[in-house]
Amino acid sequence: MTIQKKPAAEPLLAWYDRHHRDLPWRISPAMAKRGVKPDPYHIWLSEVMLQQTTVAAVKAYFAKFVGQWPTVADLAAAPSEDVMVAWAGLGYYARARNLKKCAEAVAFEHGGRFPETEEGLKSLPGIGDYTSAAVAAIAFNRNAAVMDGNVERVISRLYAIDAPLPGSKPAMKARVAAMTPDDRPGDFAQAMMDLGATICTPKRPACALCPFNDVCMALESDDPERFPVKAAKKEKPVRLGAAFIAVDTDGHLLLRRRPESGLLGGMTEVPTTAWTSRVDGETGVEAAPFAAGWQACGTVTHVFTHFELRLGVYRAQVSRGDVGAVHGFWAPVTNLDGEALPTAMKKAIAAAIPTAFSTPKG
Repeated sequence: MTIQKKPAAEPLLAWYDRHHRDLPWRISPAMAKRGVKPDPYHIWLSEVMLQQTTVAAVKAYFAKFVGQWPTVADLAAAPSEDVMVAWAGLGYYARARNLKKCAEAVAFEHGGRFPETEEGLKSLPGIGDYTSAAVAAIAFNRNAAVMDGNVERVISRLYAIDAPLPGSKPAMKARVAAMTPDDRPGDFAQAMMDLGATICTPKRPACALCPFNDVCMALESDDPERFPVKAAKKEKPVRLGAAFIAVDTDGHLLLRRRPESGLLGGMTEVPTTAWTSRVDGETGVEAAPFAAGWQACGTVTHVFTHFELRLGVYRAQVSRGDVGAVHGFWAPVTNLDGEALPTAMKKAIAAAIPTAFSTPKG
């Protein structure tokens, strides 16, 4: 096979017209031809949710959010705690806090309308280079170079880019910008994402079905699976801690709120020790928030972006009067789905109370 031409948008868009994914926030090419316009609120919401999260996981959360808050003004008016509860389990909780702040900015400072340019969108809380480009292109049909993980894989193979990520991102984005057409830039961005998700996959890409197979440099001269080249991963540090599951005689669980800032900010948790790399009394039962008949229930592990957390779990039956309000608040064990509990906390609770949830994911 000899590559005779540079990659162009037209074959990809033709492929997208026939093979696009049907997604609840997306306006299909057929709908667009009928004059249906994308809802910027839906596009923004889905893009924020999709950061570091799969499409399959996002669909249910997207449906929950737009069902509960149909417009950005509704989301802006919602209590922050309700938003955090609805987000619980989706991870990367700074996204939820910024989601609320961004909705408020759009509703109260922009008259309920999202800015249409990358620059205007980047002025909103929590919106960076990727999200601003995606919303500008998909919601407003602006010529913006959109590059997520799927697009990185496609473009790195098209041009056989040997430089490792993340250092090669600027060169990749320049290639995407050069390919993005003035006509249908939003569809082009979504087509690149769909191609990476369904054809140009990390393993065993279906190159025979790819609209770029006659111009792909990796397919011509190398192994497509070798791309994108990534820098060697550093081993994640391990942090240790203990979680304390205190249940009263009426079947209520002691919970507390985390500070608004920092990791899992604003979320609900059971009492825990600090999370540290040290192995000492500060991460064991000796550091329990109050005296009780604590019984060990094993250890749970949860992997965050930058570290692995290992929590020793302890359970005690307590009298609410002996504990006092200073340690938090009480919630029925039978209704924990109404609390903004992140996955790490659900794992700890489930280790002590196996019937509290279905098996936590993640």
